[in-house]
Amino acid sequence: MSEKALDLFEQIQINLDNVTNSIVFNACAQLANDRAKSIGKKLLDEMPNNYRNENIVLTSAIDILMKFGDVESAGQVFQSIEKQHIIAYDAQVNGYNLNDDSSKCFKILKEMQNLDIVPNEII
Repeated sequence: MSEKALDLFEQIQINLDNVTNSIVFNACAQLANDRAKSIGKKLLDEMPNNYRNENIVLTSAIDILMKFGDVESAGQVFQSIEKQHIIAYDAQVNGYNLNDDSSKCFKILKEMQNLDIVPNEII
């Protein structure tokens, strides 16, 4: 299904909104192959500034970057979120875990604790 979503994305030239950006990022994250990595990074690079404040889109971007092992870029996206929320923190913790960086997982969890953000069951 994700492969078909990317096929359609490449065939149709449409103006993307925050929902379609998020869908494409999620399809890329599910596939996690070279094609998906290329499409996801291109989408992130070309994303208009007005979508760079959308938490759903940015959290999806964090997820895809972490799955591709681009921890540094994912961290930059996380820092760019004006008001971090539980879902963005979840994406960071899960991404660091996926990339075998337990020290950063604990750092994020400590930051959440200091901000009185309660981790959910997903973490």
